[in-house]
Amino acid sequence: MHIKAENLTKSFGGTVILEKLTMEVNSGEHVALVGRNGCGKTTLLSLLARVESPDEGRIIQAKDSKIGYLHQIPSYPDHLVRDVLLEAFSELLAIERRMKELELQMATDSSERILSQYGELQENYLELGGYEMESKLTSISNGLGIMHFFQQQFDALSGGEKTKVMLGQILLKNPDILLLDEPTNHLDLSAIEWLEQHLQQFPGTVVLVSHDRQFMNRVVKKVIELEDGQCWLSHGNYDAFLLNREAKLEQQFSEYKEQQKKIKKIREAIRRLRQWANEASPPNPDLFRKAKSMEKMLARIEVVKKPKTEKAMRLRLEASDRSGKEVVRIEQLTHRFALEQPPIFDGISMSVYWQDRIAIVGNNGTGKSTLLKMIMNQLVPSEGGIHIGSNVTIGYLAQQFETLNDELRLIDAFREEIEMTEPDARHVLAQFLFYGHDVFKKVKDLSGGEKMRLRLAQLMQQDINLLILDEPTNHLDIESREVLEDTLGNFEGTMIAVSHDRYFLQKLFTKIAWIDQKKMTVHEGDFVFAQRKQVGHE
Repeated sequence: MHIKAENLTKSFGGTVILEKLTMEVNSGEHVALVGRNGCGKTTLLSLLARVESPDEGRIIQAKDSKIGYLHQIPSYPDHLVRDVLLEAFSELLAIERRMKELELQMATDSSERILSQYGELQENYLELGGYEMESKLTSISNGLGIMHFFQQQFDALSGGEKTKVMLGQILLKNPDILLLDEPTNHLDLSAIEWLEQHLQQFPGTVVLVSHDRQFMNRVVKKVIELEDGQCWLSHGNYDAFLLNREAKLEQQFSEYKEQQKKIKKIREAIRRLRQWANEASPPNPDLFRKAKSMEKMLARIEVVKKPKTEKAMRLRLEASDRSGKEVVRIEQLTHRFALEQPPIFDGISMSVYWQDRIAIVGNNGTGKSTLLKMIMNQLVPSEGGIHIGSNVTIGYLAQQFETLNDELRLIDAFREEIEMTEPDARHVLAQFLFYGHDVFKKVKDLSGGEKMRLRLAQLMQQDINLLILDEPTNHLDIESREVLEDTLGNFEGTMIAVSHDRYFLQKLFTKIAWIDQKKMTVHEGDFVFAQRKQVGHE
């Protein structure tokens, strides 16, 4: 055992999140925590890291083991990014400073005492990996794509950039137990793949929360599902978990139905015994006793709970009248944000035809979202042109929802775009899992997943035949992603998407436009095929 949660109970605001939960992770195991949003995954991580304390129960951790956990981003005033990363080596840097002090002393005093002190420090420095410090820093910074931040002020970075730097710092500390909450959230494709390889080789224990199914398939060998404050363990990766969960649910349904039949028979027998006892003349006390005995037996039966089947969104995205054959034509497109800056892409061309499913992929900063904005005429390219075909009507699903008025109630935000009576709007919103008072929540109080569902509800009511998606799975839990994928899979129009979700890309797209080194290569095939070709191409 490396780390164990024993009989944990944790409540927030009167709501029980975890109840008498017990789980243990053995040394060197790589485990994923999964479950619907709000089931307590992040709470459990923070309890394991001892950032939060349980109401009841305890955390047991192997003696002398160090935990690495990224939760809040600290402030580092007047620190360059490189200095923040070097904080991981504070012990080594202290030894280094002391060695330099002794080196100065040794210039005038070469006594046995100073030489002995220096020798001990040097041995310690070597043992702790002091001479590999720079190569580790370079390797992890390159992998996460943060080298170019080195000379920038840490506090001036964006939230996503700070998260990457802090992840780098934690990996450099090389803890025994890594607790990771959505580690791929701010990473591009190459950084995600680097992190996968890093974790595959990491000898320590990993407990992670992620909505990235491909990442879990590659990194974990155990999956723990949280539901109703309890946990259930599945051996294998995420795909194995799906198969095991299906088998478990089938077995539970079978046991539940079997027991319900048995209970029904016993109740029927009790009813008949009571009836016969009452009809006898005089009433028969033996039959009453038998009925009473059977009632006691029934009360002792441990009832099998009916397996929960979560309500899923019921979506149908209809394409309006078809567009012309050529939907979008991109010709020799070059764009720079300022005259003195180099272009983000240079002379790229591509044609998108009716019913194409094309994904635009590439690392962060290669201009993917910029290209989408140009297709929607929100941004004018520096050179070249974009032509939209005849009868094209566009629906857009963005990463962020700046267009939604934060102060509006959900139902009013929905009706701003869709002309519909309130009862009809409530009926539509119920299909997107907004029930009862949910529809009166203010937009500012919605989670990322709820905002995405609201935006989908609006899109489903509009006449569109070209769907443009910018990281549509970013804020969705796994179940919502699967529903979205099924919905998009049935859409009969044209789709253009930007995404880092490789599971999503592989499932839905048959053409991949890869932007790399300011150029675009269009691969006719799925994501795995395109990735192989692209690596070969490089």
